[in-house]
Amino acid sequence: MKITVIGAGYVGLVSAACFSDFGYEVTCVDRDARKVAALEGGKIPIYEQGLEPVVSSNRQAGRLTFTEDLKSAVAAADVVMIAVGTPTREGEDSADLSYVYAAGEEIARAMQGYTVIVTKSTVPVGTAAKLREIISKARPDGNFDVASNPEFMREGSAVEDFQRPDRVVIGVNSERAEQVLRQLYRPLTAKNVPLVVASCEAAEVIKYAANTFLATRIAFVNQLADLCEEVGADIQDVARGMGLDKRIGLQFLNPGPGFGGSCFPKDTRALAHTARQHGYPFTIVENVIAANEARKGALADRIEQAAGGNLAGKRIALLGIAFKAETDDIRDAASLTVIPDLQRRGAAVSAFDPVAMDNGRQAFQSVQWCADAYSAAIGADAVVILTEWNVFRGLDLKRLARDMREPVMLDFRNLFTVSDVKGSGLTYHSIGRASVVPPETTKADVIPFKSATV
Repeated sequence: MKITVIGAGYVGLVSAACFSDFGYEVTCVDRDARKVAALEGGKIPIYEQGLEPVVSSNRQAGRLTFTEDLKSAVAAADVVMIAVGTPTREGEDSADLSYVYAAGEEIARAMQGYTVIVTKSTVPVGTAAKLREIISKARPDGNFDVASNPEFMREGSAVEDFQRPDRVVIGVNSERAEQVLRQLYRPLTAKNVPLVVASCEAAEVIKYAANTFLATRIAFVNQLADLCEEVGADIQDVARGMGLDKRIGLQFLNPGPGFGGSCFPKDTRALAHTARQHGYPFTIVENVIAANEARKGALADRIEQAAGGNLAGKRIALLGIAFKAETDDIRDAASLTVIPDLQRRGAAVSAFDPVAMDNGRQAFQSVQWCADAYSAAIGADAVVILTEWNVFRGLDLKRLARDMREPVMLDFRNLFTVSDVKGSGLTYHSIGRASVVPPETTKADVIPFKSATV
């Protein structure tokens, strides 16, 4: 079976590499000549754990190639996967499907023989039907089916998620397309990975529903953490007590600075937009979106409060700018909100991230980029942990406190326990837990820390 993947972005590149690792002949198409040349030269344009060796080994085996030539790649393919971007439209909540539909028109002109055209991109319900209409109009004699095959890969563990998924979802409207996709995923179903077969419309909704539900859990636990701060409860005890209930589970119950990345913000907005379009406002989702935006917007307030109530002339050290650990992705990251907010309030910002600083240099002005966390903290009035990188868990807290101008830490990922912090010399604020004040610091020296509840 020959597969062509259109789009060498995050989803397309990981999918192409992993399908080739199953033994299929895969061609990955992209319009960006520099990206194609880099990939052919063995350079991976994104940071994703485990991706480089998969790409390298399958390129060497001749199963994975990269090209700008869509026409030839599609003509030779049994399955064509569309993995182009579907960003949120400027000033709207709806997904921009122009790249998907443009790809459909190009595929229509290039396909030879029976072809299954699959939307791998995250697309709103009804996209497969519209794509079928576009292709039929461009190629009335075309022999094809359109199917939906949403991805459920997490950034930072995408290769693992693709090769060992919880399930595979395919949306089909013909038995022939179903058989082709069953054969495509046989390397996984042979290992007892569940295969969910549904209509294209159901598959499209499944993707948005899954991401939105997880985003809702995050928004819920963040607001619950604010309540815990007010009533003197520890959010980690509360979350564990909830999560051990088998009906709830422990995943996505870690409070933090709000969800970000390429999926949750975009997908929650798109689902809310679809609901409004059909006359059924999805008020839970609307509130999740609002709560998450407010969460990010309140981060600078928390920092300002912990730094004495005024940030003018202060230096704030940020540890982590990626939206989560194990990725260099800063799309919709909390850093995109908090850094400009701090700077508007007169603070100087120093920062360190293990892999995302190149992206940060393009996104932010007047930030001092540092070689490590300790360098960022020198002379700082507060250190703020924004991303849960493992390298931060082992920080020497006494060293941090010694090198700072004011030994204050805001741990927005709850990486440390009270026992970790005691004796470090740090005044320590986290999410949903009581602050820790060094014994030599009197209460009169510490600005009361009150949560910014939405």
